Amino acid sequence: MVDKIPSAAGGNATAFFGIMTLSKKGESIMNIADRIQNLRKTKGISQEELADKVGVTRQAVSKWESEQSTPDIEKIIIMSDYFEVTTDYLLKGIEPKTEETKKKPDTGIFSIVGTALNFIGLMVAIMIWHEKRVDSSVAVGLIIMAMGCMSFALGQIMGAGETRVKAKEYFWRINLWILVFIPLSLCFNKLDGFFGGYVGLTAPYPLLGNSLITYGLCWLVYFGICIAGDLILIKRGKVL
Repeated sequence: MVDKIPSAAGGNATAFFGIMTLSKKGESIMNIADRIQNLRKTKGISQEELADKVGVTRQAVSKWESEQSTPDIEKIIIMSDYFEVTTDYLLKGIEPKTEETKKKPDTGIFSIVGTALNFIGLMVAIMIWHEKRVDSSVAVGLIIMAMGCMSFALGQIMGAGETRVKAKEYFWRINLWILVFIPLSLCFNKLDGFFGGYVGLTAPYPLLGNSLITYGLCWLVYFGICIAGDLILIKRGKVL
């Protein structure tokens, strides 16, 4: 059952609607505030970004999501176009009955496959270099990693919308440590060779060249970048 309780906003020209969706047992489930918040998080944007798209303040979006106020019809239409849903869904929670509403795969599966490929690419590059000492080891590793990132991107396109945000957050929190490793190693080896007066090798991991100090500095930079990146992602996830 769907109960729609209109409440006029005094002498304002715009009418506001309080929507409450009830289950068969009469228990309250998702209302318009919940749907706006869920759609925003699925889109992976902040309240401020949604406010910019709709043409209101961030405080207005915050009030919508906390049920302190309800968007007018004009804003409902703008959000329905932006989120690619019907106004009926935003107002009443009614899903369109079309053949396109088939269950999509979990985005997390694509992220897991992408993470596995990225890790394999790193390990393959290290093993080839360790055995043969050839520059092509880096190219092979980066190609496999590119396939891993493509798998992740495919999941963001084809996967179920409600699973994209979490899959994206966890993918980057893990893969940041993998994807940064080879590029940082290449830069370190070349710079270490340049300042040491020799040609730096194209290796997929840091090589002990000039001194233990520069070698340790490379690892310090690596951990610093990855930890800082994870903290930013965690903070951003809490905001969203």
